[in-house]
Amino acid sequence: MGRPRLVLAVDGGNSKTDVAVISEHGEVLATGRSGPFAPQSDGVAAAVGVVRDALAALGAEAGPEGGFDHVSACLAGADLPIEEEALAREFAARGFGPDVMVRNDTFALLRAGASAAWGVAVVCGAGINAVGVSPAGAVARFPALGRISGDWGGGQGLAEEALWHAVRAEDGRGVPTALTGLITSYFGTATVAELVLEVHFGRLSEERLHELSPGVLAAAGDGDAVARSLVERQAEEVTVMAEVCLRRLGLLETPTEVVLGGGLLTARDPLLTSLLDSSFAVRTPRAKPVLADVPPIVGAGLLGLEHLGAAESAKARLRARYEPPGRG
Repeated sequence: MGRPRLVLAVDGGNSKTDVAVISEHGEVLATGRSGPFAPQSDGVAAAVGVVRDALAALGAEAGPEGGFDHVSACLAGADLPIEEEALAREFAARGFGPDVMVRNDTFALLRAGASAAWGVAVVCGAGINAVGVSPAGAVARFPALGRISGDWGGGQGLAEEALWHAVRAEDGRGVPTALTGLITSYFGTATVAELVLEVHFGRLSEERLHELSPGVLAAAGDGDAVARSLVERQAEEVTVMAEVCLRRLGLLETPTEVVLGGGLLTARDPLLTSLLDSSFAVRTPRAKPVLADVPPIVGAGLLGLEHLGAAESAKARLRARYEPPGRG
């Protein structure tokens, strides 16, 4: 007998890139991690190079002769079909294998968290995005290009909005808020205006603002009205994205899992969690919100195994490898 067919599963995110080499029997043969997957800022070639770096650290830079039997890559920055196609071509050109499927990273979250191959997923990490898949395989998704495509929220969006309110509170255009003290304390500036200039002149990366999001949640929980309004808006955005996916797929009246992922949601902040529960109960009462209890790399692997037509036992073996202690 020859070797078992191999899947290279990739979960490329804004903060890190995970890879796993998985046999068609669901055995995890190797795992690795490297830096952020950022094709929109670093370019397609550099982003795929991050995956190569993760494999190189395993001593498996070239993979099996002829490449992997299937590459299942769920990637941040693969927001449009043209971007998915460009990334798939780069994976093939680099010799990862002739059979490459690139999807947005929301598909990995959905497959990791849902009990079946369909449902809705909303990720709220640095940014926000959602995807829905019907039982028949129809897909509902968003461009997810930021404010220009109608998106609001995630850690970066929440923090930027907090900064906006803090600036206005400090100079008198807005109402007082604890966010002013949060920002100056966290970044060690005398005023919010000083921080604004640090960002403006490039001495502080704007991307670091997302570090404020836990503090915004805490301020909201402590009763600050401005912070609470932002958390309420975040809960509304998460819910409406799920609702729109369900409506597009004709699933509003069908009991459907809505998988929630990303740092803001998996932190299980009491106020945000309570607001989400209330909002889902009103807007999508048949939906069943769930938090994924295995990492998205499992979703990428499951999609790869399903592409190969692997047995249910193989998928169960893969999931069991990553489940928290006490499960099963």
